[in-house]
Amino acid sequence: MIKQNKAFKFRLLPNKEQAVLLAKTFGCVRFVYNKMLAERKETYEKFKDDKEALKKQKFPTPAKYKGEFPFLKEVDSLALANAQMNLQKAYKNFLEGYAEFPKFKNRKAKQSYTTNLVNGNIELKDGHIKLPKLKLVKIKQHRQIPADYKIKSCTISKTKTGKYYISILTEYEKDIKPVSIQKVVGLDFAMNGLYVESEQGEKANYPRFYRESLDKLAKAQRILSKRKKGSARWNKQRLVVAKLHEKVANQRMNFLHHKSKELASNFDAVVIEDLNMKGMSQALHFGKSVHDNGWGMFTTFLAYKLKEQGKQLVKIDKWFPSTKKCSCCGAEKPMKLSERTYCCSCGYEADRDYNSAINIKNEGIRLLALS
Repeated sequence: MIKQNKAFKFRLLPNKEQAVLLAKTFGCVRFVYNKMLAERKETYEKFKDDKEALKKQKFPTPAKYKGEFPFLKEVDSLALANAQMNLQKAYKNFLEGYAEFPKFKNRKAKQSYTTNLVNGNIELKDGHIKLPKLKLVKIKQHRQIPADYKIKSCTISKTKTGKYYISILTEYEKDIKPVSIQKVVGLDFAMNGLYVESEQGEKANYPRFYRESLDKLAKAQRILSKRKKGSARWNKQRLVVAKLHEKVANQRMNFLHHKSKELASNFDAVVIEDLNMKGMSQALHFGKSVHDNGWGMFTTFLAYKLKEQGKQLVKIDKWFPSTKKCSCCGAEKPMKLSERTYCCSCGYEADRDYNSAINIKNEGIRLLALS
């Protein structure tokens, strides 16, 4: 039996008093994080030339500030403890060379905090969830969490449109047996349709939600730019813009969940290229198209859905010549971006993306045979 983690996200519906306490908690978490970061920055500047001395330095905990700032006692202490843990992780990544020095959080940053299950302080009860300090909060639970799933922690967040959500992290045990791989599919990333698959050459036909809403967004943002920042009318229009962005994000996520579930259900292994999406978005002004597709989010969904069933997501090298190679005879030839049909000297002719998808699938099968 292997221990697995799974998160369930639900809409949270706090009353006015609970909303005030949530706002205080978001603010206190940000305040404590910035206070601890300021001290760490000062210490780092002092000892940065002596790494051994730097490693021996002890850093403050949230408890240090509660005497000077009594309002910190009003909020969940576990939320403040998690802010400390997040900073420790970010600081450690910096020291090990994996990331830049942690940055201070401002009010425009995402409003969220995490609390942990301790002595039954978190519990689901008849359309409500019990949370530390907040007591029973109404929840819009659209799906049931299995009885054998143990709650580990909860992350409460607030969107730009003023909606509250809770992500419940659970732990469960499952005997995942690797599936005998028989059905394999290759996916070639497509700028205008998400992907083309290797079996029938079918496209995902991603609706390009962001592109479709560009006119509405441009109009709403023009109106916003003409209003006085901070005024009631500016706030009202800011909400209009935020709702449009939120709708696009929700449409994209819903589509990607459905497509990834469909692939995970129908195939034992899915083969994709390990693409550099950041580099691709910066090249040839493809930024909007690449970000609209949400390829990174799609592959994340696909990976965990396959893993849950004992199936595999195979990533091939991004330099593999899937576009240049003939899927029939194996010959290679240069291809311009404007060429949409692959024509080989052997007589083979196919859609450029479909040919690439077949090559990706064949390379994936080769890698699976080696593993």
